[in-house]
Amino acid sequence: EVREHLKTPIFDNWQWEEAEMMVLLQVMYTDLDFLMVFHIELEVLQNFLFEVYCHYNNIPFHNFQHCFCVTQMMYGLIWLTDLRNKLERIDLFIMLTSALCHDLDHPGYNNVYQINAQTDLALRYNDISPLENHHCAIAFGILSKPECNILKNLSSEQYKQVRGGMIKCILATDMARHNEILNKFKVTLPVFDFKNKEHKELMKIMVKVSDISNEARPMAVAEPWLDCLLQEFFNQSDTEKLKGLPVTPFMDRDKVSKPSSQTNFIRFVLLPLFTELTKLFPCLEVHLQFFHCTSNVLYLQYSNAGATKS
Repeated sequence: EVREHLKTPIFDNWQWEEAEMMVLLQVMYTDLDFLMVFHIELEVLQNFLFEVYCHYNNIPFHNFQHCFCVTQMMYGLIWLTDLRNKLERIDLFIMLTSALCHDLDHPGYNNVYQINAQTDLALRYNDISPLENHHCAIAFGILSKPECNILKNLSSEQYKQVRGGMIKCILATDMARHNEILNKFKVTLPVFDFKNKEHKELMKIMVKVSDISNEARPMAVAEPWLDCLLQEFFNQSDTEKLKGLPVTPFMDRDKVSKPSSQTNFIRFVLLPLFTELTKLFPCLEVHLQFFHCTSNVLYLQYSNAGATKS
């Protein structure tokens, strides 16, 4: 029963301890036949998952539970959209492992902060997606350990494909590239072919969708995540004020409310993204309708809050 529920976007992460999540991640790799197809030893997979767990920080939002949610959503979308019969196993392996590693060692402060504060990460990566480049580097640092190397039995060509694919998927989660990636997907959509290599690379958009898909979950699951996100946002804006850095407007606790923070995000980020994805995967239509309803509810809450304040 749990195995089947794990394949759905309505899975509730709040009911599970982190140790149990580790077992569920193992189930995902097993049920997609990754251990058999890529000759991954169970102990090596367990070591890898534990190292990934250890490299997520204890911060309000970008923590191991977020990592699990994104990976579980990616896993659920693979089943929901029948990607198992549309893509090769190696493509699915790239997508799931990218989701797992996409925020490794996140410090809780976004790229804008890294660049404005001239942090070591910003200097190392020349202000170009410093966090996402860091997440990739940490991922392959873990994979370089023999006891954690789930790629060790791949051919050199397969390894090259996995490494290149993971880098593309993780770098695509930088929200600064959102419009670029969405527009490229929209242009390709009318002639999309799952057998076309360049078109398949655009499936990195699925990792991106999984990363920002909390609002696709039931309200009881999604709302606590919004509280966590706002806490991390407010921590950043407080630090920006203390250091005399430009304050990120949508993170300012003096200007942001829960409804207002999500209204624009759903309307201008999630809705356009799911509208295009639904054209390729009509089964996602129900989530598109859900976003429309949620957006309208939040807009009403925001309007009523503004009227009350006035």
